[in-house]
Amino acid sequence: MKAEIVSIGTEILLGQITDTNAAHLASQLPPLGIDLYWISQVGDNLSRIVDVLSRGWVRSELILTTGGLGPTQDDVTREAIAQLLGEEVRVDATLERDLREQFRRWGYRMPESNIKQAWLIPSSQPIPNPRGTAPGWWVERDGRTLVAMPGPPSEMTRMWQKEVMPRLKERVQGVIILSKTLKTLGIGEGSVDEMLGPLLPSKNPTVAVYAKPDGIHIRITSKTPTEEEGRRLLAEMEGKVLDIMGESYWGADDDTMEEVVGNLLKERGLTLATMESCTGGLLANIITDVPGSSAYFKGSLVTYTNEMKAEYGVDPHLIEEHGAISPQVAEAMAEAARRRLKADVGIGVTGVAGPSEIEGKPVGTVHVAVVYGSKKRARDLSWPVRRPDVKRRAALAALFETQRLLQAL
Repeated sequence: MKAEIVSIGTEILLGQITDTNAAHLASQLPPLGIDLYWISQVGDNLSRIVDVLSRGWVRSELILTTGGLGPTQDDVTREAIAQLLGEEVRVDATLERDLREQFRRWGYRMPESNIKQAWLIPSSQPIPNPRGTAPGWWVERDGRTLVAMPGPPSEMTRMWQKEVMPRLKERVQGVIILSKTLKTLGIGEGSVDEMLGPLLPSKNPTVAVYAKPDGIHIRITSKTPTEEEGRRLLAEMEGKVLDIMGESYWGADDDTMEEVVGNLLKERGLTLATMESCTGGLLANIITDVPGSSAYFKGSLVTYTNEMKAEYGVDPHLIEEHGAISPQVAEAMAEAARRRLKADVGIGVTGVAGPSEIEGKPVGTVHVAVVYGSKKRARDLSWPVRRPDVKRRAALAALFETQRLLQAL
């Protein structure tokens, strides 16, 4: 089944809100065996919505729309669907009664403009929406299905999960689409694409490369009659990919770097402490995003001056000899954090987040070190990017090197 998504709302085009509805629906369709070919965004304009839906009606068997089901004059999704199919809207007595009763329970008089939320056309059926006043529409005609859902994400998500997806499951049979995402760090998108070159022509499963904030992702997707066969194809391709990517692989699917490191620390019964300069506490913030991180994270020392580094145990002669922005000082910071906070593992991060150079070092220069007893890992980086990006990448690099050290124990 070929599908497309149409997100309706001028606020999307103005950048006032992010279209999370389309992303959510896109992630939900593959497990149903539904192929998503197009995603469109259109403002609250009747003629343009009709134009977008008309193209979808020709090329797709399933159209999913979100937005434009409210009671105001610019909520014209129902009008657009009616015009598309050449059908007249009418007020459904049952929907009107339920709508008025809903307002009565809330203690409000229903504005007459809300009556449009009780509209139907001959080809539509209402879809319940207990989280709002706008029922959805399930429309079937000419071998096509169009599902109109509300724009507020909480309403749309509930309607999709409880009402729409179960009905689609009954209609789609014979194809199972499975996907797995492998996550890497430390190698650029172009290099990963080149390394995986022999695998990219594969038609089933397919292999695709994407640049993401936490590294380069490799998505493997299978399309088979049975789930068992699909999982077998995924496992075979995953093995080939991991053989190529080696140590750059750090997790899969919904894994986060901080969760992976936290799990390794718990498995090995170890504790962690950090000393941060250019990241300004961001590394500690990320680590503590994981619930229960207090079981292994001792704390962080944020040291933005050489005096504070020395105060917490970094040899001032080392700073004078090599500079605060150096691999030697990063390692000394890791050791000092471990000793000062009585942790097993220490991380040190120093660098130049910008906007100007420090010690003659350009913006984006970062040094990371991880120590555990006599075991050490280090990474020297250079990213001439914006200050928030330098900080984020430095924190991720620190966690990545920590993972590598812990996995080797």
